[in-house]
Amino acid sequence: MAQRKPDWLKINLASGQDLDNFREIKQMMRGKTLHTVCEEAKCPNIHECWVNRTATFMILGDICTRACRFCAIKTGLPTELDLAEPERVAEASEQMGLKHVVVTSVARDDLADGGASIFAATIKAIRKRLPLATIEVLIPDFMGNWDALKLVMDARPDVLNHNIEAVRRLSDRVRARAKYDRTLELLRRAKAMQPTIPTKSSLMIGVGEEIEDILETMDDLRAVDVNIMTIGQYLQPTKKHIAVTKYYHPDEFRMMKEEGMKRGFSHVESGPLVRSSYHAHEQANAAKDTIAAANA
Repeated sequence: MAQRKPDWLKINLASGQDLDNFREIKQMMRGKTLHTVCEEAKCPNIHECWVNRTATFMILGDICTRACRFCAIKTGLPTELDLAEPERVAEASEQMGLKHVVVTSVARDDLADGGASIFAATIKAIRKRLPLATIEVLIPDFMGNWDALKLVMDARPDVLNHNIEAVRRLSDRVRARAKYDRTLELLRRAKAMQPTIPTKSSLMIGVGEEIEDILETMDDLRAVDVNIMTIGQYLQPTKKHIAVTKYYHPDEFRMMKEEGMKRGFSHVESGPLVRSSYHAHEQANAAKDTIAAANA
């Protein structure tokens, strides 16, 4: 049975001067032939983020080689690789005056390195134009190609993000090709490669998990020393996607944040409309301070 959206899931749309900012960002993205996960994944926070001149760039095109049952991004076989894309992302970041840049991608299982070299080139291009900005990358699992992961880590992003998405019990039903234990292994290896770079992962809830499953996922992420966790409500993008089984109340999200902080995360962002890159700059600062204190 379809679940009715509760009142706390209302999304505020931009208006007035805020709407002008929103349109400016949209025109910039189109002018530079860039994609954002904000649009492609139908993020509920797009108005809030774009009004504040923040966006998550999506590189490697807009066609994903996977068909996860929760995701609104187009799926199919990508046609080309745009080697000029890293420079355009850097130009847009500079024009927006960003202090924290978030870069993600579609999955590109058709490429030998899964697109890792383009991630590395994008990090380097942004560093050249915005040397004081922090850079967060939200990467796919590269199908377990750890040499590809090393390419990204050697480029030294300020935050390495890879989403676990669903609890272990539901992972294979919700995700396509991605594996729960492969995600944990990627996060473990990323921290081993660059111990001072914070790692981050996101959990989507409302697809049939229990609280015990969520706590188990927290424990699994902390076991591989993940620093930042985000938890958000799954929203069904179309009728062909997996259905929502439960809308969690804001009080439940607050409880989950408390449980996560008890387990030692440096930051937990937990709420109905929270997505992986929501308030990303604040998350990055909290994690960096925690790691610096631990190494002092």
